[in-house]
Amino acid sequence: MSEALVDSRAAWIRLAAIVALATLGGVGMWSVVVALPHVQAEFGATRAGASLPYTLTMLGFGAGGILMGRLADRFGVMVPLLGATVVLAAGYVVAASAPSLTVYALAQGVMIGMLGSSAAFGPLMADASLWFRRRRGIAVALAASGNYLAGAVWPPILTWLIAEHGWRTAHVVVGVVCLVTMLPLALLLRARPPGQRGGAVLAGDAGQERPLGLSRTGLTVVLCAAGVACCVAMAMPQVHIVAYCGDLGYGVARGAEMLSLMLACGIVSRIVSGLIADRIGGLRTLLLGSVLQGASLSLFLFFDGLASLYVLSALFGLMQGGIVPSYAVIVREHFPAREVGMRVGIVLMATLIGMAFGGWLSGLVFDLTGSYAAAFLNGVAWNAVNVLIVATLLLRGGRRPAMA
Repeated sequence: MSEALVDSRAAWIRLAAIVALATLGGVGMWSVVVALPHVQAEFGATRAGASLPYTLTMLGFGAGGILMGRLADRFGVMVPLLGATVVLAAGYVVAASAPSLTVYALAQGVMIGMLGSSAAFGPLMADASLWFRRRRGIAVALAASGNYLAGAVWPPILTWLIAEHGWRTAHVVVGVVCLVTMLPLALLLRARPPGQRGGAVLAGDAGQERPLGLSRTGLTVVLCAAGVACCVAMAMPQVHIVAYCGDLGYGVARGAEMLSLMLACGIVSRIVSGLIADRIGGLRTLLLGSVLQGASLSLFLFFDGLASLYVLSALFGLMQGGIVPSYAVIVREHFPAREVGMRVGIVLMATLIGMAFGGWLSGLVFDLTGSYAAAFLNGVAWNAVNVLIVATLLLRGGRRPAMA
């Protein structure tokens, strides 16, 4: 019975609910980006200081992903989702009433990031990977696309809400919307994944003690290092494109549009990368995405016109969107099903540490130089480190794995 559910109609219905939950819950990663200039102005902070709530959100998101993944491995994904939804909604109310940047940052990092939105990303990707074998790449990519759908949908909505009602009211509205929509969707995921039922082991889970010639712990550490490097580079345009456009005189609204365009194109990239991963495996797909991300990021060094930035935002989204889902595919290809939720959480935490550190570091470089040129160059250098790590893994024996 368990094996029959893999790649079944029920699995696809479940995937649709996962995408919806990821889109709604993913707001925690993007609302802080849109609100950054407004929060900076209200509290009189520096650019690096105003980036701190984003940094804490990413760190909390990553740490929460491990916690939520472990809970999902043990109790099923519905349990952490229900609790996280309530905390997420409460977090937005607390952030809306924050009397200082410190309180706002803590609400973002602990309630919205760690105990809220984290349940709507890594655990959902891990859950999707357990319900598919032949189409695992595209299933994980679609689950991960919910996060980018959030980035495409929420920024323009939040831009309008902030312009009309202020950033505090906008936060309250987001909290209410998440509460009334995510709770019923979470109840649709009450069934446990086939590979976790009663200690069942899916075909292909044996013989995974030395993945890619490394211990399981060793491979996890290497994937974490790669995740930090690629996402320091990824953070530069994603975190600062809104502020960058404001500095260039184009206005933050144009920057929000570029962010939405970037993430909308990232959805296309994630789907295409999922299809590619089903053919060549997660590791080769990761290397391809990293090379393309580095190439597109370097173009920001040479073009800063309004039309050029729209084009580059779209191009960057198309090039890098499949990187993060590739890590989840790699984990499922090389680790047993009983560990997927926790291992995906650990590796995704590393990517989020990279995003958090990259967002803060880019703000710091801007404060030191008065320009984003050095920050873009810094991102290109970190991307090169990721390419080196992934290429080394392939040389160690990254053949096309059997579908576990």
